Amino acid sequence: MLDWFLDALLDSLKMLPFLYLIYLLMEVLEHKAGSRFPQLIGKTAPLGPLAGSLVGAFPQCGLAAASASLYSGRVITLGTLLAVFLSSSDEMLPIFISEAVPALRILRILGLKIVIALISGYLVDLVLFRRQKLDQASRDEASEVFESFHCHCNVFLAALRHTIEIFLYVFAFSFILNIIIGLVGEERLSQILNSLPVVGELLAGLVGLIPNCASSVVITQLYIDGIIGAGPLFAGLLVNAGVGTLVLLKTNKSVKSSLGILGLLYGIGVFWGIIIGLLNLAL
Repeated sequence: MLDWFLDALLDSLKMLPFLYLIYLLMEVLEHKAGSRFPQLIGKTAPLGPLAGSLVGAFPQCGLAAASASLYSGRVITLGTLLAVFLSSSDEMLPIFISEAVPALRILRILGLKIVIALISGYLVDLVLFRRQKLDQASRDEASEVFESFHCHCNVFLAALRHTIEIFLYVFAFSFILNIIIGLVGEERLSQILNSLPVVGELLAGLVGLIPNCASSVVITQLYIDGIIGAGPLFAGLLVNAGVGTLVLLKTNKSVKSSLGILGLLYGIGVFWGIIIGLLNLAL
């Protein structure tokens, strides 16, 4: 048990300097951008899912939250909202970089997520656009939502706080995973999760729906450790919109509609995850 604990601690500590530098850069970019992200999505309504898929790829949970508020105010279409949600990856990018995942692999995964978000968003709008009425007057309210999700304190302290939070998540999960691998065996665990077609994607999608950065940490770490393949990775991360799902449930007037949207998000994420798994893409 002590060896498992120390291994998890040492592996997590190695990530700390890289995580801090990544989150510091993200904080600087976020403070410079301010509330212009929600304004950008609202102003580019004709481009809809294209803008949403590109903006959503930026690793900042406030974007998904602001997009949910924009949709609730009918500033953007459902396809644009889903494009933002599907391209969002929460903590995937910082963990990939801190774990020294090859840049080409990271770009392939991010690029494929953007393409999937773009296609899915436009397909949804193609089917539902006639039923959607946009109201540009709600854009300022969404900007306030975005502002509430990022810290106005010193960027160095904000980056440090985020780094420590993710470090604790990674350490806790790594320790638990070490225990499971020690008892079950890494090869056996991988066989269990990958031997049943579709099941891995369905489970990863459910984990991805959890509105917390821990869910993206778990899915990303399992992929890096070789426990799950590309199918479950995409199913979980496409569905993972972080606190955006909570904001949607809070701001959208119809709970039934919100649950329907989350169901659609889950279905789209799992569908693409299954397709990627069946194609056995080497990412």
